[in-house]
Amino acid sequence: MTSAPIGRVVILGGGTAGWMTAAALSKALENTGTAITLVESDAIGTIGVGEATIPTIHWFNQLVGIDEAEFMQATGATYKMGIEFQGWQGPGSSYLHPFGTFGGPGDATMFPHRLIRAWLGGLDAPMEDFALTARAARQGRFTRPTGDPRSLLSTLGYAYHFDAGLYARFLRSMAERRGVVRIEGKVARIDRDVDSGFVTALVTDRGDEASGDLFIDCSGLRGLLIEETLSAGFEDWSHWLPCDAAWAAPSAPETTITPYTRAIAMEAGWRWRIPLQHRVGNGYVFSSAFTTTETARDALVAAMDSPPIAEPRLIRFTPGRRKRSWIGNVVAIGLSSGFLEPLESTSIHLIQSGIAKLLSLFPRQDCDPGLARRFDQIFQREMEDVRDFLILHYHMTAGRTEPLWQACQATPMPDTLATRVEQYRRSGRIILDTDELFRDASWFAVMNGQGVRAMGYNPMLDATPAAENLRHVEAVRAAIRKSAQELPPVVRPIPAL
Repeated sequence: MTSAPIGRVVILGGGTAGWMTAAALSKALENTGTAITLVESDAIGTIGVGEATIPTIHWFNQLVGIDEAEFMQATGATYKMGIEFQGWQGPGSSYLHPFGTFGGPGDATMFPHRLIRAWLGGLDAPMEDFALTARAARQGRFTRPTGDPRSLLSTLGYAYHFDAGLYARFLRSMAERRGVVRIEGKVARIDRDVDSGFVTALVTDRGDEASGDLFIDCSGLRGLLIEETLSAGFEDWSHWLPCDAAWAAPSAPETTITPYTRAIAMEAGWRWRIPLQHRVGNGYVFSSAFTTTETARDALVAAMDSPPIAEPRLIRFTPGRRKRSWIGNVVAIGLSSGFLEPLESTSIHLIQSGIAKLLSLFPRQDCDPGLARRFDQIFQREMEDVRDFLILHYHMTAGRTEPLWQACQATPMPDTLATRVEQYRRSGRIILDTDELFRDASWFAVMNGQGVRAMGYNPMLDATPAAENLRHVEAVRAAIRKSAQELPPVVRPIPAL
């Protein structure tokens, strides 16, 4: 007999993860009669510093029906065209990981091979000259990508910087208009079914009860349901990613908005700089094994362009993932499922990716264990793919000599990453699965930015004479230079409400 459909969903925790989940489920389930309740306490803080995103955010905003202009005004958002990595190959070094693709329209996969061939033939030109998004970002220019696949503007890509707290508030308003009920209070008791072990209700310290068929754990790093109640277990990745804390502090807004995030290598970690309409977000992600908390705080404040406008806030974490993110009728989304530092701005993506998986595998009341196994399998692979991309930054830092960076250089890479790096070195090929988050352009940008050089390229290009290949590459370079100069400058959006 088919199990009954889910009639009541309970989300534990607000913040970005909780309200993204509430907004998405209230949209997807709006015609099913499913009741959605969110339990959170104003007395419990959220991490709330996830102010930078990657282009997949467009999918989520479209899913829940967000108007871009309204969203940007409400959240203090600015456009983000990529991430600049300063100092990762030693003092004075810099490269940009641009969103969008390299080369001309329709050539995203092959153009890196054309460029590698030209480099091996003696061309001396930086990779940023061959990505319109990178050239435009450096010049402070922006326009949205076109849908015309023949246009160079189709190679552009962008995301946003925004205030995560304001984003959660914006989504809360949307979700409550669609019928999501919010209960204020801390969870004082968790009721479970004796036979199945399923969670049946959350009871707050105020005596309010939220009963449900499906529970979404968005309680943050604590993992109140998935870990403290159901003992999912945790896989620690700190031997590869040694940073375990961060200071975060806002400063005054920029006069001219920079359309990209900065990730700046420091003695014991790295520093972020994220320009919003109403402030600049600053932070120092560091390893407590290589510096003290006080020294890290002082280093952040000293490096900021202007003094903090609020007291710096300390965040502690352990990089890694839950061994299981779906147990019984509990699904962990966001930080409750694991943590990867925001070096490539993946935190909000991993929230929306968890939501997408849940929508795809949405259960009935029996919560078929096969769905949970599939959810965990896909999530594990995604987390490991992102983990490897982050490790690439830490391991390939030949220009850094401080103890932290020497330790990272000496730590063997995971086999999955080592194989990918070696394949790229030999052949210029980046072997990707179809569902991986970071695509060819991202791996190409970071491989080269971190000093990994390809000694080969796709042999299909040998059908074209080397001189003709060089002319093609130079023509693309000239077209990108001309197009970038014609784009409008970044305009400060309407001030946030």
